[in-house]
Amino acid sequence: MTPPLLHLQDELTRLTLAPHLGASFVEWTLRSTGAPLLRPPAPQAVENGLPGKLGCFPLIPWSNRIAQSGFDCPGGWLALDANSPNDPFPIHGSAWQQPWQVAEQSAQEVLLQLDSQTPFAYCASLRIRLSGGQLQIALHVTHMAEQAAWHGLGLHPYFPRTAGTRLQTRASEVWMCDAAKLPTELTDVPSDWDFQQARSLPKTLVDNGFGGWDGRCLIQQPDLGYELECRASGSDYFLLYCPVGLDFFCIEPVSHPVNAHHLPGRPGLRLLEQGQSVALGFSMQCREL
Repeated sequence: MTPPLLHLQDELTRLTLAPHLGASFVEWTLRSTGAPLLRPPAPQAVENGLPGKLGCFPLIPWSNRIAQSGFDCPGGWLALDANSPNDPFPIHGSAWQQPWQVAEQSAQEVLLQLDSQTPFAYCASLRIRLSGGQLQIALHVTHMAEQAAWHGLGLHPYFPRTAGTRLQTRASEVWMCDAAKLPTELTDVPSDWDFQQARSLPKTLVDNGFGGWDGRCLIQQPDLGYELECRASGSDYFLLYCPVGLDFFCIEPVSHPVNAHHLPGRPGLRLLEQGQSVALGFSMQCREL
């Protein structure tokens, strides 16, 4: 039997959550029209336990890919196994593949919690609140293992993409990638990926990390009748994923670039001792057009 889903709603929007599937957001919609604010779930995605086919999930204790099957910590090498059939690298941490518990719940707010032992001991909380068409997400993680370890956080929202979708956001640098989707060179943002003014998404593949971000972006969806004004805290980077020919894109607030565990200086990562914490926040304000 599939565990129950949770439902929150405010005056404008309705949100469905699947705590048992890595605290995934199944769907977020406008109440007036049913228009999707996050990408609609793929058929049978909940029944088949596929967070990557839903609307959003948290990234803990790292974001995206890690090369070399692990990384070095003060206590020694932390070995990691590939955890997705679609990728040869360990990807997106471990929280998205574990069931979370409901600690608090009301009509407009829920607090989810996770006690994890993988790949090391940590406690995570995810507070989600709807109010006036704004979805507020607060992610908090405390390191519980005796040995210190590197932590990174993020969220992986999937947004609908139509012919009219436009994005506005500001970044000062971008990581170029190799064929394995790992960063190779940090450069200025090319003109095709410059979103300081609202513009359509590129027609070619983008799967890159951007830095020098102020944590703000605007997603305009005129074909769906709304726009989303987004703000992140604890996130100096975002990942932009625009697959060719598909009806979604991702702009992911993250605390560090891809494979930061193996980049000089480990940008954006935090070395946490037992009892120390790190947090990330993200809000999306819906405005009907």
